[in-house]
Amino acid sequence: MKVISTNIGLAKTFLWNGIEEKTGIYKKPVAAALSLKTNDVLNDTVIDRLHHAGRNKACYLFSSDNYAYWKNLYPDLEWNWGMFGENLTIEGLDEYSIRIGDIYKIGTALVQISQPREPCYKLGVRFGTQKILRQFILHNRPGTYVRILQEGEVKTGDEVVLVEQSKNTLTVQQFYELIFAKDKPKELVALLMANAAVPQNKKDSFKKHL
Repeated sequence: MKVISTNIGLAKTFLWNGIEEKTGIYKKPVAAALSLKTNDVLNDTVIDRLHHAGRNKACYLFSSDNYAYWKNLYPDLEWNWGMFGENLTIEGLDEYSIRIGDIYKIGTALVQISQPREPCYKLGVRFGTQKILRQFILHNRPGTYVRILQEGEVKTGDEVVLVEQSKNTLTVQQFYELIFAKDKPKELVALLMANAAVPQNKKDSFKKHL
């Protein structure tokens, strides 16, 4: 895997149900390296810290491999890396093989896979239609958040190197599908609950399905 683009967003104002809101989802490529901090990416815009940034969502990674699919669905948009609000656009990122808890070296930073990205209405604002939320869920390629184990700098062209693979086999894709599944397989729920890297608030939400 390799970093294709480093992306930063500025605050953008929009109207939602007649109320003025702001978002940092409009990210664009930058030439400078990104500084990955414990709770966020330095100089990035985070409006809603209840649902974004923090230890378990410090940086968002999305695969460049998925862009062709979405460009075909939305050919009239002005496309560039960062369209999904990702800080790092990664070539070769595969949610079906990456495990929750895997540890990677990216640039001088050490990161751990923590949880898949769940789409909210601001992704719909970015794409000009809320129908993308359902499409995003069904496509099953959500990208992933990481927690920062060692702060560091990441630049375009940096390799994403696996340092330690989680012994727990729960993948990003399985976690994501489990979130939205009406009937949640108990064996997958048990796998999630046994994974030390799954955020506690997520484990709490799945307890009733054991």
